[in-house]
Amino acid sequence: MTSFSNLSRSIAGSTAIVTGAASGMGRATALLFANEGAKVALIDINETGLREVANKIESGGCEALVLPADCGNQEALSAAVVTAAKHFGRVDIIVNNAGLSLIGALTDASYDANWEISMAVMASAQQWVVRAALPWLELAPHPRVVNIASTEALGATNYNSAYVAAKHASLGLTRALAIELGKKGITVNAICPGPIRTGITAEIPEEHKQIYANRRTALRRYGEPEEVAHITLSLVLPAASFITGAAIPVDGGLVIRNA
Repeated sequence: MTSFSNLSRSIAGSTAIVTGAASGMGRATALLFANEGAKVALIDINETGLREVANKIESGGCEALVLPADCGNQEALSAAVVTAAKHFGRVDIIVNNAGLSLIGALTDASYDANWEISMAVMASAQQWVVRAALPWLELAPHPRVVNIASTEALGATNYNSAYVAAKHASLGLTRALAIELGKKGITVNAICPGPIRTGITAEIPEEHKQIYANRRTALRRYGEPEEVAHITLSLVLPAASFITGAAIPVDGGLVIRNA
């Protein structure tokens, strides 16, 4: 059968940088990209977790670069990105996935500290990575940036204002960069995961997870990190060349369910 399209659906041979790659959605994304033939630079503060992911990737015959760094530290994070770019000689894909959740009321003594780290890791870090990688992204044949936001970027929940504000900032950054970098052919999109089984949700009892899923989602369940990773993959394909500035919920129907 003759192909109807010249647009590639392969990232084989590309180089991807994934932050927060030691666990959860970042881990799933790194493993999936490697399985698709990409070289992956892994950035996270958790070096042990990174090495476990890298070993898994390398056992499959793919290349991974372990770069331990605090994603809330601009100097360390930018240096890791530059190291990755120089090591591989290119950067095609950025996945800004690093995140954390610090629940607390506005009146908590820890609020200022929670605010600072939340904004640093989940908003500032995303632009730090893009700025550090930009000279290489500009040379890439199909440059892609995906920022992992949240359904909290589309609404809000109680006692979670630092996280909510950071995720709204991530979505705003995505839209602004899509416009600014569009003339360079760089697409910038956001994914807004809903309830996903990650480290952030690990301590929620299963019974409470199911109650929440039944009450809030159309699919009546939590999602798996790999389900988010596959949507991320879709956005970084060379064929995903005319989608930018989008915010895509991967939430089992949470944001559309009224009752």
